[in-house]
Amino acid sequence: MNKVELLAPAGDMERLKSAIKYGADAVYLAGNSFGLRANAKNFDLDSINEAVKYAHSRNVKIYVTMNIIPHDKDLIGIEDYIREIDKYKVDALIISDPGIFMIAKNIVKNAQLHISTQASVTNSATINFWYNQGVKRVILARELSLDEIIEIRKEIPKDLEIEVFVHGAMCISYSGRCLLSNYMTGRDANRGDCAQACRWKYALQEEKRPGEYYPVYEDENGTYIFNSKDLCMLQDVDKLINAGINSLKIEGRMKTSYYVSTVIRSYRHVIDSYYDGNFNEKTIKKFKEEIEKASHRYFTKGFFDGKPDKNAQIYENSSYIRTYDFIGVVLDYDDNTKLVKVEQRNRFFTGEEIEIFGEGAEFHKLKIEKMYDDKMNEIEVANKAKQIVYFNVNFDASPGDFLRRKIK
Repeated sequence: MNKVELLAPAGDMERLKSAIKYGADAVYLAGNSFGLRANAKNFDLDSINEAVKYAHSRNVKIYVTMNIIPHDKDLIGIEDYIREIDKYKVDALIISDPGIFMIAKNIVKNAQLHISTQASVTNSATINFWYNQGVKRVILARELSLDEIIEIRKEIPKDLEIEVFVHGAMCISYSGRCLLSNYMTGRDANRGDCAQACRWKYALQEEKRPGEYYPVYEDENGTYIFNSKDLCMLQDVDKLINAGINSLKIEGRMKTSYYVSTVIRSYRHVIDSYYDGNFNEKTIKKFKEEIEKASHRYFTKGFFDGKPDKNAQIYENSSYIRTYDFIGVVLDYDDNTKLVKVEQRNRFFTGEEIEIFGEGAEFHKLKIEKMYDDKMNEIEVANKAKQIVYFNVNFDASPGDFLRRKIK
């Protein structure tokens, strides 16, 4: 049986390496042009080449997003750009615009062409149209229910792959074609520069009552009527696989390596549990709790069970839930001295209880008894940005493992 693909986001090389370490089968990223995350660090051409070599050496695929909705001036240089990244043998280009699609189709020799969720594909007729144009995969619109996806699968060619988002932040325009940011700030979400205006506080004003604002809410703080909860389909991985979906996609190219690793790790173990025959409530609960140790909003299943009701929105605020701090990443471990070498990311002290996790299913709890700086002087606190520190652990740690601390 071919396993479903777990597709991870990456905003830079650090996050790409973390995604691969923690179990991604493929990684999607953007270059400095033509993608929809203009404010991510993204990858220049040399970095894309490096990313492909690193991923392919580990049997992981690389997909490059080119899913803006372009104006004519946005197309300048696109042919040369496509030729260059196709030379690096990226596995696919993710495209939403038919014009960019036709340009790419006439150029690429190595890459597959995937249709982005930005194209808002919601039916089998449209999928079959794209298939006849040579598309290998369609990323379905987020407005589809699981029942609709099951019916679509029956009506499309077996060798046409379908991909769905299963986790992460949700645009209020679920498939992403939104004008609110452009209207409010002049920043075009459809060309990669969303200001997330949907997260702001809004009130209602009636035409004949200027200056009188009517909050659409139930307390004194205002309303967040466009503020969707985060998507989480961890508990329905079995249903998604049984529906014939080929790729499960995680949102988050703007997220930290800690977030990406935490989420990918959980989905990796839950997906594997399905194929191993161990998919059950205990497994789901365990890894849902792990996901909740990364910053997140309340969760929703989006459209998967049907049209969302009022409970899919957050009305009180636009803040994230944080129960743990990401405090460091393991750089090295000495099996003889049992000293772990850590790069600090948030301040922590001797005497604190922390957790360390890697790609395995379990995590380790420990209390930092003594801590040393890079000259092996004993210290009480790691409080300098990216400070190198050492302390003892009684288990094998690996480079890329993460340290976290529960917020009291």
